[in-house]
Amino acid sequence: MKKEIKGQFLTGERALFAAKELKISDTIFADGESPLKESSDIEISGSMFKWKYPLWYSKNITVDNSTWFEMARAGVWYTNNIIVKNSAIEAPKNFRRCEGVTISDVSFPNAGETLWYCKNVKLDNITAKGDYFAMNSENMEVTMLTLYGNYSFDGAKNVTVRGSKLLSKDAFWNSENVTVYDSFISGEYLGWNAKNLTLINCTVESLQGMCYIDNLVMKNCKLLNTTLAFEYSTVDAEIDTGIDSVINPKSGRIKAEMIGELIIEKDKVDPSKTVIICKKDKNKYICA
Repeated sequence: MKKEIKGQFLTGERALFAAKELKISDTIFADGESPLKESSDIEISGSMFKWKYPLWYSKNITVDNSTWFEMARAGVWYTNNIIVKNSAIEAPKNFRRCEGVTISDVSFPNAGETLWYCKNVKLDNITAKGDYFAMNSENMEVTMLTLYGNYSFDGAKNVTVRGSKLLSKDAFWNSENVTVYDSFISGEYLGWNAKNLTLINCTVESLQGMCYIDNLVMKNCKLLNTTLAFEYSTVDAEIDTGIDSVINPKSGRIKAEMIGELIIEKDKVDPSKTVIICKKDKNKYICA
């Protein structure tokens, strides 16, 4: 049976260093760095972290209905098998180089540099605001994420996103094996330098979006106010709307209601390698 700590006000560095088998409730970790460093098999509920580095090098942690205040920055690093739910995380730079991370019903109002280099991550019903969210993380399942912040998922690998809203310039740069379902994405330069990026039933607004991509797949997507798309990308796109402009796709197939402006520069790409189908005109042709 786990020892219980309830209603405590803890101060000082490493207040519960290397603690094991604890149930902590209604407790405040006040000033003092690394209060739960090297801890394991800890259940935390209704508690508050008010200072830096609360959970480093820990494992088997569950946190419910708790709060990280702004100065609890870099709160969870090098920690494996952690579940956080029904909580507010105001502190930036949280969750770095962790493995086995499950986060649900959590808000991140200051999510700058959050979820870096993490593996095996599940996110559900998350609201986050901050740049460089989820950089270089791998094996992610993301559902109902609302994100306000640029450069998200840079370098991420093996990611599935469902039912989300991303207001994010430069989202999914340098990423690999990303699939996005039933989501809204608004931001310039979407997906540059990605490999195997798939968008299904998504609505996208982007200036120069979906460029420099190796194997871009789009199915039943809407492109609103999207210009200079697909430059130097290999693409298989079925678009349910028109596209304002397309420039120099590298190869593949683009199907849309219409293309407002099609720019093909023969000195930069081989026009014969891209097939354009415009449904409105019932006109199938190879770019020339």
